[in-house]
Amino acid sequence: MASSFLQTSAVTTPTPAHERVARSLARQGMMQHLGVRLLSVSEGQVELALPYGDKTTQQQGGFHGGAIGALADIAGGYAALTVVPEGMEVVTVEYKINFLSSHQGGEIRATGKVVKAGRRVVVTTAEVVHIDADGKSSPCAVMQQTLAPVPQTY
Repeated sequence: MASSFLQTSAVTTPTPAHERVARSLARQGMMQHLGVRLLSVSEGQVELALPYGDKTTQQQGGFHGGAIGALADIAGGYAALTVVPEGMEVVTVEYKINFLSSHQGGEIRATGKVVKAGRRVVVTTAEVVHIDADGKSSPCAVMQQTLAPVPQTY
């Protein structure tokens, strides 16, 4: 006995927050150079990915701490961007990062989340994980960040 049913595929339209983050990311020369991809955007949260490659490594072949820190910084910053008014951007005031382990191959993913959004500062966190060729996820770094909203100048 065969049963039939209507299958529908969900077509998602990018949200204004997703479009805002994507437009800003496209303006980031360093992130474009490194091959950073935007994976997801929701209010107060952004996930980005950075593939392993010769532009992202240190002398021992693992992901460079600067690349890991940059990805965490951008993920937290874009999470903050989703909660500030249109016409505003954010700039990093400071961040503190703990590197948990070094990895080679695959990619790293950073998920930035807003902890507190104020008018003068926004506090975020970011978790960075390594995804290996088999899809296994391992902790890589954690970051806490303070950002300041500033007027958009472009």
